[in-house]
Amino acid sequence: MAQIGVTGLAVMGRNLARNLARHGYAVALHNRTHARTVSLVTEHGDEGTFVPTETVGEFIAELERPRRVVIMVKAGAPTDAVIDELAPLMEAGDILIDCGNAHFADTRRREAALRERGLHFVGAGVSGGEEGALLGPSIMPGGSVESYQSLGPMFEQIAAQVDGTPCCTHIGPDGAGHFVKMVHNGIEYADMQLIAEAYDLLREGLQTEPAELAAIFTQWNSGDLESFLIEITAEVLGHVDAVTGKPFVDVVLDQAEQKGTGRWTVQTALDLGVPVTGIAEATFARALSAHPEQRAAAQAALPGPASAAPLEDRDGFVDDVRKALYASKVVAYAQGYDQMAAASAEYGWHIDLGAMATIWRGGCIIRARFLDRIREAYEKDPNLPSLLVDPYFSDAVAQGQDAWRRIVAHAARVGIPTPAFSSSLAYYDGLRAGRLPASLIQGLRDFFGAHTYRRVDRDGVFHTMWGEDRREVDA
Repeated sequence: MAQIGVTGLAVMGRNLARNLARHGYAVALHNRTHARTVSLVTEHGDEGTFVPTETVGEFIAELERPRRVVIMVKAGAPTDAVIDELAPLMEAGDILIDCGNAHFADTRRREAALRERGLHFVGAGVSGGEEGALLGPSIMPGGSVESYQSLGPMFEQIAAQVDGTPCCTHIGPDGAGHFVKMVHNGIEYADMQLIAEAYDLLREGLQTEPAELAAIFTQWNSGDLESFLIEITAEVLGHVDAVTGKPFVDVVLDQAEQKGTGRWTVQTALDLGVPVTGIAEATFARALSAHPEQRAAAQAALPGPASAAPLEDRDGFVDDVRKALYASKVVAYAQGYDQMAAASAEYGWHIDLGAMATIWRGGCIIRARFLDRIREAYEKDPNLPSLLVDPYFSDAVAQGQDAWRRIVAHAARVGIPTPAFSSSLAYYDGLRAGRLPASLIQGLRDFFGAHTYRRVDRDGVFHTMWGEDRREVDA
């Protein structure tokens, strides 16, 4: 009998099933359109043991107990529909695993409902795209401890491996796995926006062709910035369009699309009261790019700054951009980790933040050299108030802050938009400020809405009678 089943055989489900089969597991296959099942077995049947099925009943019958069923369909209503079809055929102790990009609140709802029926429901984030699904992704499964005891050994075996450690661990109860995957994607949004801003600064600031910029990013990838996204940035910038002979990046429409996980990250951060400014600006930058008519009208109507003097120290400018990029990336990760910590406390998940850095070192899109540093930081202090106060990162950002400030100031002078660079620097300065102007905001709120305030010199909550004699009263 099959040890695990996969229903939903589009690219990700297909490759995850092949990965499981390659590691010696007998995999039951099901797809709403049976032709996809036939296609997988015809093309890749020699990679391992596949058990093709046509009906849901046949699919469930081919699985050993406890049954393990991976669902790889679109998030939302399609996932609920598949669960509603499968759950009545399953028995107590069986496990349903949603490996799609579901909203964590949906996962919490589904887990609670299925738990009442004696079934385990696992929301598992899977990062690495179609190649990762086949060759070894980063896997972030939530759910019960019991479900991970059954499922974990399989997932740890098929996950990416770094220094002998699988890029998979039990994240926490109910929606913890999908929450962590959501934040992972939010960090990914910020990372890509920062890289794009660095590209724009170099392209416009130095009037440099993409091929030369590809060489710069390749060089950066050998230092502290080493990461999958920096590596593939060099690849994309160096690619030439076969039809026109132009740099590939120049023939791609400048409208970035999104599937929603970045937006979810920002919305959830607002609910938790966590400032994820870099992720938010990256999400808004994509939204801005998606309004070409508005941008065209603004381009015709809105003037920019006068031409700036050419840069005298090109090499120095390139190095400043590198340092600003690194500092801003640290802020993006710090904010994402703050959000995971806040959610862990809010929902009682007890997420091991150091372990998140460990499982993101391979397979996933945001894998990077400095994840080892993040892991070390949380191993030293699991209650670190901010990644930015860890000695390694505080020193790294402090050493780059002069360059960071020069780049943000230069971008403002010449009119190059750098929302993620600028907001990351503002967050850094806000975080380290001895006193913020929020005191004035509280005064204004008390004036127009009697929202009260607290004082620095004594305990209590107070209100000033602004419309009367301005005496202060206890609220």
